Amino acid sequence: MLNVKKYVKENLTFILFIVLMFSFRSSVADWYHVPSGSMEPTIQVGDRVVVDKMAYTLDIPFTDISVANTGSVKRGDIIIIDSEAAQTRLIKRVVAVQGDNIALHDNVLHINGEKSKLTPLNEHVFREDILSSSRTIALNPIDSPASSFDNVIVPEGYVVAMGDNRNNSVDSRYYGFIPLSEIRGQATSIAFSVDKENAYLPRKERFFVALE
Repeated sequence: MLNVKKYVKENLTFILFIVLMFSFRSSVADWYHVPSGSMEPTIQVGDRVVVDKMAYTLDIPFTDISVANTGSVKRGDIIIIDSEAAQTRLIKRVVAVQGDNIALHDNVLHINGEKSKLTPLNEHVFREDILSSSRTIALNPIDSPASSFDNVIVPEGYVVAMGDNRNNSVDSRYYGFIPLSEIRGQATSIAFSVDKENAYLPRKERFFVALE
């Protein structure tokens, strides 16, 4: 029979390492596997993104209980969401925060009276600039019912989040405003990437790349 006390004593260093590692991943930093193309071209299928779990709150390890606020969600942040509405985890970009007046007209964002500027980069890819925030988005020629919506004001405690692949993303346009309480951290960089279409070979050019 296994002597538990003896086992723990002999393996205490290893056990402490495992507990600390999982505590770190639970409350400080983790990585997230990207399963879909809703954030292309910024994030591709097969990317593993680094998530700063202390960007906005400090949580008790292994729980969603917050003990301190560490930052505020800003326009342009790429966030990880435990979405109750979607019943899954999402990765999207914040396009509007509480108090913003936002509308979308034929894939052109309007926030607080400012119209986004779209600069073509190549086929179906544009640089979007609005309210001092800039990112690369895809506007593929897909007939999307979510390419327009009328003005709404983001309520307190919520944000509007959308995918950079605007016509191929299920986001706030379908699920509604995102509660701040469902945000689990900020995606800051790509740790590494594998190409699922090419025998899962590594994409060396996408190792340790900061996200914009």
